[in-house]
Amino acid sequence: MRSSHKITASLHCLADAAANIVLTKFRTNISFDNKCPYHYDPVTCADRDAEKALFRIIQSQYPDDGFIGEEYGEQNKAADYVWVVDPIDGTRAFIQGLPTWGILIGLLYHGQPIAGMMCQPYTRERFWSDGQKSYFCGPTGYVSTLTTRSSELTEAQMSTTDPYLFKDFREKVIFETLRRKVRVCRFGSDCYSYSLIAAGQIDVVLETGLQIYDIAALIPIIEKAGGCVTSWSGEPIHTGGQILACGDPKLHELIIDLLNAL
Repeated sequence: MRSSHKITASLHCLADAAANIVLTKFRTNISFDNKCPYHYDPVTCADRDAEKALFRIIQSQYPDDGFIGEEYGEQNKAADYVWVVDPIDGTRAFIQGLPTWGILIGLLYHGQPIAGMMCQPYTRERFWSDGQKSYFCGPTGYVSTLTTRSSELTEAQMSTTDPYLFKDFREKVIFETLRRKVRVCRFGSDCYSYSLIAAGQIDVVLETGLQIYDIAALIPIIEKAGGCVTSWSGEPIHTGGQILACGDPKLHELIIDLLNAL
């Protein structure tokens, strides 16, 4: 298995390459295409160019590794090591000039997420895990070990990207039930909110409809900081779907019990 030092160096190398591309397009009059005829799912040249660059670097450094990307699909996904990237998680925010998007780079080993990076180049912040611990660096300095916080449900700070993503009746009931029980629920933070769980700023993220590239990089960051990321039923998950992330394992267990009772 690769050393944590080698994994960390690779994560930062890839984040640098993607950041150099997407940051030049941020807060410009960038054009976009809509990938889906049924709803708004934008993609920009920054998404595409960054993913191509990441693929080239990975192929150069790790030719036997697999690759899963949002824009160009899968290559050799049965490999022992598979890189999972979302060059801009939160493209809607990116287009609107909001700094809540991020570059996601995850690493799977035998199908399980073992390391990940969330890079926000505009705010100069990085949250990552080397498989051993979780870390942060940014304008306020470097934190060698991130830790989550404990919280009662009534005191919890909750986030979800968009309440309208909860479409069917049960999903809407679950979201509204949980939203009414926490202290506050904020919207629109995409991958940034998951990183803030690891930093002890947010307690709960509830989302649905995620893909593997939306979550794979974030799972190690949260778990190695002491938190939990599972499906709504409490099962291990990294391929996407209905996601519950919590900083406190006890709070996570309480919410799982609550959801299962609905």
